[in-house]
Formats: sequence, C-alpha cells, structure tokens
Amino acid sequence: MKSKFLSLLAVAALIFTSCSDDDNPTPPVVVDSNLAGNLTEDLILDASVDYKLTGALFVKNGVTLTIPAGTTIKAIAGGTDVYVLVERGGKIVANGTAAEPITFTSNAASPVAGDWGGIIVNGRAPISKQAGTSGEAATEINNSILFGGDISADNSGVMNYVIIEYTGARIDDESEHNGLTLNGVGSGTTISNIFLKNGDDDAIEFFGGSVNASNILVVNATDDMFDFSQGYTGTVTNAYGIREASYTAVTVDPRGVEADGNLDGDSPTDINQSSFTINGITIVNNGTGAVSTMQDVFKVRRGAKATITNAYVKFGVGSIAIDLVDLKDTKGDATETTAITLTRDSANGLGTAAIKNTTGGGATITENATQTGATTSAFAWTNYSF
Repeated sequence: MKSKFLSLLAVAALIFTSCSDDDNPTPPVVVDSNLAGNLTEDLILDASVDYKLTGALFVKNGVTLTIPAGTTIKAIAGGTDVYVLVERGGKIVANGTAAEPITFTSNAASPVAGDWGGIIVNGRAPISKQAGTSGEAATEINNSILFGGDISADNSGVMNYVIIEYTGARIDDESEHNGLTLNGVGSGTTISNIFLKNGDDDAIEFFGGSVNASNILVVNATDDMFDFSQGYTGTVTNAYGIREASYTAVTVDPRGVEADGNLDGDSPTDINQSSFTINGITIVNNGTGAVSTMQDVFKVRRGAKATITNAYVKFGVGSIAIDLVDLKDTKGDATETTAITLTRDSANGLGTAAIKNTTGGGATITENATQTGATTSAFAWTNYSF
C-alpha cells in the first residue's frame, strides 16, 4: 500500500521551508496542499492552507504532526486507503479551540458516510494478552503495523476540539475503518472535545490502552457509537450518542455501547482484559421502524468489566431496541463486578426492552429516574442542535 504514495520527506526537499539553527531546529511548515505517504520529519501545517488528504498518511515513530487550530483537511472520497495513521512513537498534535476547531472531512460535493478511512492512533500502552507474550497486536487495516506494549502513560499527542466526519468503511468481515480508532493509546495522550458525525461503522473504538477521553459527541454512526475492546482500561467522561430521525442502520447489530474484554472473545484466558469507566453518557435514538433498530443500548461481554454511571437513554416514538442492557454472550459474559446506573425516558419507545444480567446474575444494574446523562453545554462549540 505504501508504494502508491509519494514520501512527504521527498516532497519536503522541494517545497517545505524551515527556520532553524544547529541547537534549536524548528519543524518545517508545509506549503503543499496534498498530504499522503510516510511522514519522517516533524511537520507543522498552516491553517490558511486548504489541505487535501490524497492517500494514506503515516506519521512514523519519533515524528510529530502538528495541526493548528482552524485547519481543515479534506480527504479524497471513495477509497478505504485514504486515512491518517499515527504509528507507535509518533504523535499528532491537533489542538483546536472552541472558536477554531480542526476539521477532517470529505472533499465530495455531496459527502456521505464512508467517504474516507478516518484517523487511527497507535500507542505503546498495554492491551489484553496471553501471559508471557509481548502484548502487541496488528492494526486492523494494515497488519504490518503493530500497537501495544507496556507503557501505560505513553503519549501519542493531543486531539482537542476536532471534527471528524464522513468516515469509515467495512473492508471485510475482519477489518474496518472507524471515525477515530485508538489502538493501545496511553494515558499521556489527550483526547477531548471530539465531534464524530455521519460515520460508516463505529464512531470511536478503543482497542486496549489506558487513554482517557472527555466530551465526545457522536451523530449517526451506522454501527456502534462507543466501542471498547482488547483490554481498554481508561475513563470516558461526558459522552453523547444520537441517531437522527433520518437514520438507517447498516450493520446487523448496531449498539450504543459495545464492550469486549479481549479481542472478539477469541482469547478468554487473556490477562489485562477491559476494565473501564464511563461517567455521564446519553444515548438517543430518534430513528423510526426496523431500519433504525438498535440491537442493544449497552452490551458488555466477553470478560469486560464496565462501571457506567449517570447514563440516560431516550428513544423516540417508533424507535426500537432489542435490549436495553445485555451482559450475556456465547463467548463469555461481562464480569460480575460490572455496574451500570441508568434512567430511561418514560416517554420513549423502549417499551419492555429487556435488561439481561450475567448468567450468574451478580452484576449490578440500577434503573431509577434520577440520572441525567451527558452535559450538552460542553458541545456548544459544535453548533449541533440537540
């Protein structure tokens, strides 16, 4: 795949400018508008340039890609090989502001979900693994690139006030692009104020790692809104997922939250299985009829431990969910220490949607009328109308 794209380093010799001295080198500022290939030197983009992502962009080990507030990057639509991948040891510093967010979008005149592959960040934090093994795993969309390790506080950079839209693709039954994929990302990384809109497949997925995330808004993900797998151990604070009235499901089992302790339940004897926390989450389904059916609002399984507090669920009239909470699975239930506290809106279409405890019945599922869910004021910068 890499041979299809020009190396940014080669292009840099012709079009990058830099100001440096021997002791304090300054990264070059890119003046070319096309981005693709292997980034092997630190690079600072220019917010005044209209960038186009023309292929896969790999931020290599030891390299930092800096994206200033207000920058827009438009990906060429129609290819699963158009994405950004930050490799282990690389960093992305995309530090926008509420007034000037950073936008990753499609260049199509009429953009749709699945136009491009999204953003993947790989780190060196622990993932679920067999005892005595290295704890490394292959990136779904490029098996030659690994993630995971033993550095819990690994730092892959900053993503703050970032819009990611029209992403995602199902390459085959084993590989998929999400909006934002976090592979073994460590707690030294900042993930906050992220708006994921109109994505094909999952909006945000955590494959192991220990990174914390806050203020995550998901609108119209065609599969899972929030996905946790392969030993994720961080905390997500203030998460909001919504399907609009025009939503149509694409996959057979879309969920609000899906959580596995190990990867797909295929290694139930792994150590370091998922044990994560969600503080404040709202799941809304305003779609109607079978085309908007949600398999589960909360699905925790396969050795995962979830602590979910202040959860609020609202379904519109005619919206369908098979289960509200499901902690059972043929490849293994959630742990008995899983605890979920939630409120469902009394005027929604959930009806008698089931709550399924583990086979042992030891998990704590508390339903009451006092949970309020995510704080929507944190998303004012997106201009989304709730």
